[in-house]
Amino acid sequence: MKVTISRKAHFNAAHRLYRKDWTFEKNDAVFGKCNNPNYHGHNYELIVGVTGEIDRETGYVMDIKILSDIIKEEVENQFDHKNLNVDVPEFENLNPTAENIVVVIWNKIRKRIKAEFDLEVVLYETPRNFVTYKGE
Repeated sequence: MKVTISRKAHFNAAHRLYRKDWTFEKNDAVFGKCNNPNYHGHNYELIVGVTGEIDRETGYVMDIKILSDIIKEEVENQFDHKNLNVDVPEFENLNPTAENIVVVIWNKIRKRIKAEFDLEVVLYETPRNFVTYKGE
């Protein structure tokens, strides 16, 4: 029997959506106000779900405290109150769209979760705009 455990977290970060190889006009046409050269910020909400078999000894899929620590170390400590374009190496040459951010987060967490578990990350950029990545 498989069960999904989930942990919610959040971080605040600034970013600018643009491509270095495009003109300002083309970036503005594609990304609009998100292309602001002075950046803009979001209060990101994150839900990390781990799916696996329930351990017969502990009754856990995995210890939620361990999942909480992984999220803090891999996401909150590295992204919170940062400029994603400037302060986070993964976005040096990757446009920090919600889609790209969720994949980066998934990859960072995936390396810390046992292979037998499935992982899903949901990232809310705003209360109404969110993306989901399951590693597919």
